Amino acid sequence: MRRPKSPLSSLSLRRLLAGAAAAALLATGAQAFDTSARAAFVLDYTTGTVLLAKDADKAVPPASMSKLMTLYMAFEAIRDGRLKLEEELPVSEHAMSYGGSTMFLDTTDRVKVEDLLRGIIVLSGNDACAVIAEALSPNGTEAGFADLMTRRAQQLGMTNSSFANASGWPAQGHVMSMRDLTLLARHIIEDFPEFYPIFSERRFEFDGRAPQNVSNRNPLLRLDIGADGLKTGHTAEAGYGLVGSAKQGDRRVIFAISGLDSERARAEESESIVNWAFRQFAERKLVEKGKEVARAKVFLGNQESVGLVARDDIEMLIPVTPGTELGAEVVYTGPLQAPITAGQQLAELIITPEGLPEHRVPLFAAEDVPSGGFVKRMMVVSTNLISRLQTPAASSEAM
Repeated sequence: MRRPKSPLSSLSLRRLLAGAAAAALLATGAQAFDTSARAAFVLDYTTGTVLLAKDADKAVPPASMSKLMTLYMAFEAIRDGRLKLEEELPVSEHAMSYGGSTMFLDTTDRVKVEDLLRGIIVLSGNDACAVIAEALSPNGTEAGFADLMTRRAQQLGMTNSSFANASGWPAQGHVMSMRDLTLLARHIIEDFPEFYPIFSERRFEFDGRAPQNVSNRNPLLRLDIGADGLKTGHTAEAGYGLVGSAKQGDRRVIFAISGLDSERARAEESESIVNWAFRQFAERKLVEKGKEVARAKVFLGNQESVGLVARDDIEMLIPVTPGTELGAEVVYTGPLQAPITAGQQLAELIITPEGLPEHRVPLFAAEDVPSGGFVKRMMVVSTNLISRLQTPAASSEAM
């Protein structure tokens, strides 16, 4: 497929885009976000646009952020009827033995699944993860559940994730990538909207036994920036990390960061990412359904060109900082051969916002272009023959 550079196609395309997005199209790539995280991935949920990727596919220790996988599988079990929210689960010696962030469970407890979910989401309870894991494990062990976690992650497209336990406790081979964590967050938001509001709860006081562990560690929930999830993580090896999500208006942003050196650095970096993602990018309508984008040359038709249109309105995320023009061009293999039928796919519109992935839109014929009659065909053949006769042969010039 070649890219025609005719003045007609280029000019009509620029005019259309300038009319559709007005001043928003006079935009340069948003200033790249220079994150101090060791690994990061930022996704505009609404459009699927990747805003930032830094070592996004590197498998790193996820700490408690991997609890999101345990939660996803628990949500699936509830949906499928294998667990019930009011069901009470026993606490094993193994679950009780966990240190770090816990619900302070012991073997005399039987805990409702609903409380265990809040204990994981709000309190980051390692013991609660083990209780859920042993209940859903094929052999009753946390290790057996971890194997299920790894297989389920692969099915969900999380190709850089493997699990050794349900909580993110440091262990060899327990790793996830920031892209995988963001994908998992997206699955939770999309697949289980009935459970997602729990992630925005700031406090959970379980049985009054742990007054020192009742607050959600997500620093974004205390800010007025639309944050409503998901999970923090910290170990000495992994550093401080966060899988976060925030919604402002119709837009949602999801991100995962890891490797910050303090709680404060994690909080500041997370807030900066959210503000940058919402302030530096905006969704704009670039093309209207049925409005001519450009014209493509037609060979042996009853007219010399055909209009190209999109079947739907085209809206996409673009940078909004004043600067240079948004890149866009029409590509097709041409000239196109008549006859052409209205609605026939003929070309692609490629829109390239600086610093963001290109966006490809199929374009279709706006009208029928029948084949030209005998006289038209003879005129084209004669014109081509005369043109060839008037042009000296390249081989003769070479001699």
